Amino acid sequence: MRFEDLEAWKAARELTTVTYRLCRHEPLSRDFGLCDQLRRAAVSVMNNVFARRSCGEVRSMSYVLLDNSYVSDGEYREIYDRAVRCGKLVSGLMHSAERRK
Repeated sequence: MRFEDLEAWKAARELTTVTYRLCRHEPLSRDFGLCDQLRRAAVSVMNNVFARRSCGEVRSMSYVLLDNSYVSDGEYREIYDRAVRCGKLVSGLMHSAERRK
């Protein structure tokens, strides 16, 4: 199986796409530090499908986005829900790998 076939990786790719899209729009695009950290966390999940903590980091930063009016409620929900979904898929993948040992 290729990593591209894993649902966890596909979900991480979607999370990364949403993250990059949000970081291209003002006022968030002007917060270089936050955008950089947010993008790095999302890409970390995609590059290492066992990076469950990076999902939590994206979830936590989604509150920063909302609290500072960088995103709408709908955009916040989208990135938050995608981060939660990625975390669940990564957890399932980790449990599956553990059972196979």
